[in-house]
Amino acid sequence: MGRMKLLSNVINNATNQVEGFCLVKSVQLKVNVKGAEYLDFTLADAEGEVNAKLWDYQTATHGSYSAGEIIKVRGTVNMFRDTEQLKIDRIRKMKETDEVDLSSIVAEAPIDGELLFKELYDFAGTFKDEDITRLTRYLLSSNKSRLERYPAALRLHHAHKGGLMFHTHTMLSVARKIVEVYSAINPELSSDLVYAGVILHDIAKTTELDVGPLGLATAYSTEGQLLGHITMGVTMVQMAAVELGIPEEKTMLISHILLSHHGVPEFGSAKPPMFPEAEIVSTVDTLDAKLYEMFDALDSTEIGGFTERLWALDNRQLFRHGHGIVQSENKD
Repeated sequence: MGRMKLLSNVINNATNQVEGFCLVKSVQLKVNVKGAEYLDFTLADAEGEVNAKLWDYQTATHGSYSAGEIIKVRGTVNMFRDTEQLKIDRIRKMKETDEVDLSSIVAEAPIDGELLFKELYDFAGTFKDEDITRLTRYLLSSNKSRLERYPAALRLHHAHKGGLMFHTHTMLSVARKIVEVYSAINPELSSDLVYAGVILHDIAKTTELDVGPLGLATAYSTEGQLLGHITMGVTMVQMAAVELGIPEEKTMLISHILLSHHGVPEFGSAKPPMFPEAEIVSTVDTLDAKLYEMFDALDSTEIGGFTERLWALDNRQLFRHGHGIVQSENKD
């Protein structure tokens, strides 16, 4: 994410003090070297996030806070290890009487999750294989309310309200172009397996993540921590297949696509992709996640400048060349 809007709401230029409403993404009670307790926050709004510290914390004085809550803070912006950090001076929870524009605090996908769900559900009805259609639509319907609003992650790519549907929809758009090219080269390529794999690859994010009423993930569920969405997704597919009477071979193929979509064991896949359709799903998933991280980081970078090192992208620094902007202006 980029720079928080909160950090621009300066109320005292001399002290670099800011004030405004934001979301608690995470909070931990910690103890400093002198034995004093403090709260370590990750705060966010629709434009970015920042690490924040509430030093000399006392419950009776400051209150208690949980991930997923909206709060109002006043604090001082400092630099710590070349990164902005907020020292909280005053803090309270949002009140019912506060007039707060939630769209400025809670980041959402650019397209409505309900609309994207309908597109995916309708598209699954176009599959040539009736069994794969039934299985895909059954799992979509069974998780509809969560799919429409859930993020795709706790942090990093598509970690916003509706992010899961947006990520899946973008992947499907890319996969359809790939299938168009490669099915002309090899007609044995199964478009149904590719598309079902894309639509279902993250289906278990609906149980892996704990998501609050604002549509943002606040933590991993216990099941998510112990099993992960890949294992849970395969289980969901296999249980649904038994209930619907889907042939075992088709179930096995779709299960493998889910099992292998992270590509390698260090990213959670028990097997690498072992047929072309699985390779397409894994590659498109990686591509969409990486491009999201790149676009997000570059959006807050000046043209001709470099981003900070990005952990999610192998600690790379990215360069914003600005050439695409020039091309766009020339077209106009």
